[in-house]
Amino acid sequence: MNGWWGLAGGALTLVGVMVTGWFTYRGTKAAAAAQAAQATAAAAPAAKAEDFKILQATVERVDEENGQLRGRMSRLEAVLRACSWTMDRWARQMGRAGIEPEPPHPLVEEYNRTGV
Repeated sequence: MNGWWGLAGGALTLVGVMVTGWFTYRGTKAAAAAQAAQATAAAAPAAKAEDFKILQATVERVDEENGQLRGRMSRLEAVLRACSWTMDRWARQMGRAGIEPEPPHPLVEEYNRTGV
């Protein structure tokens, strides 16, 4: 009879160890998930700060390029106005001398009409 009790105690111990192992596994898995979520949450502000630095550098670069392009555009418009005034003066001089100038290109006529 002692053998049966030992066998039953061994079986009960085995079941207890398996149940304990199952609960330990579940607890460890939940703890690991919580720790991963905490690590992700802790890293989020640093990642956002890095993204903000990149965005800020990009905005500064685009602003600088935009300023350069506006300067070039302004200079180009000034040269175009100067050329237009010069050619208009030459056309009037030719007209006073009795020389009929060639008709201007349609884009030149459009610019003279609209200023654009």
